[in-house]
Amino acid sequence: MLLILGLLGGASAQPQAAPTLNLMPWPANVQQGSGALKIDESFRVTFTGHTESRLDRAGQRFMERLHKQTGILFTNLGGDTAKATLVVHTDKASKQIQELGEDESYTLEVTPQGAKLNAANPLGVLRGLQTFLQLVDVSPDGFEAPAVSIKDQPRFPWRGLMIDSSRHFTPLDVLKRNLDGMEAVKLNVFHWHISDNQGFRAESKKFPKLQGAGSEGMYYTQEEIRDVIAYARDRGLRVVPEFDMPGHSTSWLAGYPEFASGPGPFSVDQGWGVMDPAMDPTNEKLYKFLDGFIGEMAKLFPDHYFHIGGDEVNGKAWDANPKIQEFKKAHNLKTNEELQAYFSGRVQKLVNKHGKATIGWDEIFVSGAPKDIVIHSWRGPKSLAAAAKQGYQGILSNGYYIDLMWSAARHYAVDPLGGDAAALSPEEQKRVLGGEATMWSEYVNWENIDSRIWPRTAAIAERFWSPQSVTDVNSMYSRLEDASQKLEWTGLTHKTYYRKMLQRIAGAATADEFSALKTLVDVLEPVKNYTREETATYHPTNFTPLNRVVDTASPESDVARHFDNAVTAFVSGSCKDTAASAHLRTWLLKWQANDAALQPLEQRSSFVKEVAINSQDLSAIAGIGLAALDAIAKGTSLTDEEKTQATARIADANKGKAQLLLIPAATIQKLVDAAASGGACTAKN
Repeated sequence: MLLILGLLGGASAQPQAAPTLNLMPWPANVQQGSGALKIDESFRVTFTGHTESRLDRAGQRFMERLHKQTGILFTNLGGDTAKATLVVHTDKASKQIQELGEDESYTLEVTPQGAKLNAANPLGVLRGLQTFLQLVDVSPDGFEAPAVSIKDQPRFPWRGLMIDSSRHFTPLDVLKRNLDGMEAVKLNVFHWHISDNQGFRAESKKFPKLQGAGSEGMYYTQEEIRDVIAYARDRGLRVVPEFDMPGHSTSWLAGYPEFASGPGPFSVDQGWGVMDPAMDPTNEKLYKFLDGFIGEMAKLFPDHYFHIGGDEVNGKAWDANPKIQEFKKAHNLKTNEELQAYFSGRVQKLVNKHGKATIGWDEIFVSGAPKDIVIHSWRGPKSLAAAAKQGYQGILSNGYYIDLMWSAARHYAVDPLGGDAAALSPEEQKRVLGGEATMWSEYVNWENIDSRIWPRTAAIAERFWSPQSVTDVNSMYSRLEDASQKLEWTGLTHKTYYRKMLQRIAGAATADEFSALKTLVDVLEPVKNYTREETATYHPTNFTPLNRVVDTASPESDVARHFDNAVTAFVSGSCKDTAASAHLRTWLLKWQANDAALQPLEQRSSFVKEVAINSQDLSAIAGIGLAALDAIAKGTSLTDEEKTQATARIADANKGKAQLLLIPAATIQKLVDAAASGGACTAKN
């Protein structure tokens, strides 16, 4: 599979054919036909070839989704193949326990007369059904799916999403709706981060004090875990658990302090950061304990891979323990890194003993590690490439940390075979299995988690599935908007949550006041990277309410992006398009007047008052933008002093305030630069 690397399809792999198909991820090979298949109440789907209950349930979900997307009441599922609109053929069963690298390919033929979906096994069927759902759209004659011929297979076999359920507990219904979203965009690995300093979230029957003392009552029973695993399998998703050790382990030590490197007592941490407590790698009883625990979890989680974490041990607890220092000397371990390598080696043998292969963060990649481990790289392509050169398989998460609030375009530009990995030999490149988006949960809960994952993860999913040549950002954004709408039909709430949270912030606002609030927040984004932690005026915990504007604003402002595209087009056209200028003026006039409309609400809502400075900035820079458009329209230039003053005001507005960024600021600077150039927009911009 990895040898294909997107070579099939050639030019047809590029999503630039007209009319554009709203498919994401873009298939390996697409040939558009003529006409379309009408979707009406007579639509039926029938399965032939290999049959199993999972396919029956997939067909039911497919028809339910089709009903939600179209509002059409369909008569039934199945029936005579000759009367079916969509005939799905499956050659054979897939593995009883889903494995890395199973065949996920499929072919889909849609004509005005009907559709056929063929796959080697149920996994391919699951992927192809999602493609068909993406094809369905409204038309002048109701709903239809365009005629098309698709031959598709993934570029990488490991296409994951990690959800951190430790820092903020993730309710089961929230997990499940995100698994539905994963199925929709053809991801296939749910990496479940279950333990960390802030909580141990899985029930252990052998060691009940793990969840008893380490979860504050919020954990998943083993029956609930089995339910999630079965739910995921139905959707073609593997479930890889992560139990972080030897650091990030305060929640372990709350119940079993005897395995700590320092004195207790311990309780779960409620704040964030790299904490000092760590397991004691020199304690032989620890390994007996881990043997029992890993054995229990290995039976609970059927996947072949077992994630042991292994990251961010600061070594302070080890340095302060004389017994550990003596152990290091006796075993000729000169550094804490070597001590952790000793620990990781012991744990890897326990994982192997129970029939699993170890996966862990970069820190487990040390000289002499067994070749069956998988390196999960948070450090980047250089680390990933170094592991591949030494014979180790790896997956990339660096560049896909969606908690950092990057744009979809920035994530989209990252490739598992980019950077140093691009120079790997073909044999070495096979060891790069794919990647994972990572949803760390310091600032997400049940309410806003969907908006932090989606729709940007759909763009990341395309990077993992589609040919490497599919890189057009404009095409990606165009298709992402449609994907975002359709993802809501899976039950995700990344759009609907936004209005609800705004309503809570606004309280009993008038329609005009609420509109003003939305206008402001529509062009705000949370600060990026770890700036929120660095600029906090208090120490947030997992009990701190996530109900501020910074918790509500989308990671990426669609309004600001569309405005930037419009300004860029206007400036690149030498600022001569009067219709485009009028369009920009409409935006700017609305923003300039918005602060006055919002001020009454600022007096009644503390949450709105917090962003009053952002509102004032929006009004001010909109005025600057209007002045720039006036100068351009008159054919005059801004003076040096006018440009300097405007630039300084925009720079001030561009600073993170209330832990939020005012995104149009940088775009309005483009108008100022154009106005200062005397209309020579193309030359200056």
